[in-house]
Amino acid sequence: MKKLLLSWSSGKDSAWALHRLRLHGGYEIAGLVTTLNAAFDRVAMHSTRRALVEAQAAAAELPLTIVPLPWPCSNDQYEAAMTAVCAQAVSQGIQAMAFGDLFLEDIRQYRIDKLRDAGLEPIFPVWGLDTKSLAAEMIAAGLRARLVCVDPKKLPAAFAGREFDAALLRDLPPGIDPCGENGEFHTAVYAGPMFREPIPVEAGEVVARDNFVFADLRVAQPVSA
Repeated sequence: MKKLLLSWSSGKDSAWALHRLRLHGGYEIAGLVTTLNAAFDRVAMHSTRRALVEAQAAAAELPLTIVPLPWPCSNDQYEAAMTAVCAQAVSQGIQAMAFGDLFLEDIRQYRIDKLRDAGLEPIFPVWGLDTKSLAAEMIAAGLRARLVCVDPKKLPAAFAGREFDAALLRDLPPGIDPCGENGEFHTAVYAGPMFREPIPVEAGEVVARDNFVFADLRVAQPVSA
């Protein structure tokens, strides 16, 4: 089987990509790769805490490679960091890298071009799927996530922190992609068929920062006896 790494954003699309890769059965998933803003120790855009990403990897029963990025981070710095990750992967016998992209052609082409130089095959397990059907399929299969980042220029700020569920899909304004693929929102996943067990989470504060609205999501601490 072809060995691959999965680019892991902490959100529903990369989680569903993992689920589909496992259903396919033709790949050996060697691990997850996540970039973190080193200044805040969170996933860029999603703002997911490191502890939650680590809990996701543990629930998926996969090793996690964390790539720290400076803040601010130039495109050259990002590409240098990813080039190093790809070179290490190739040296370890990794043959491909998978992504949860749905339909943004420019991003897909960017990944294809960069991985060609790195000697890795790009894999897109959820590419081209109808997002309305896909969102409903995810929810029906038991995927659970919260909206952790909202672009208030595209979607009302009140959606930040909401569950990604059937009620949310019904409430989305016209023109909003059900999977947020146009940047309307980003999610953090805490349960689903790609995980051994659900991750206990608790909501934190909602803040407006850098022209986005972020809803914090933490791994819940066990209650003392």
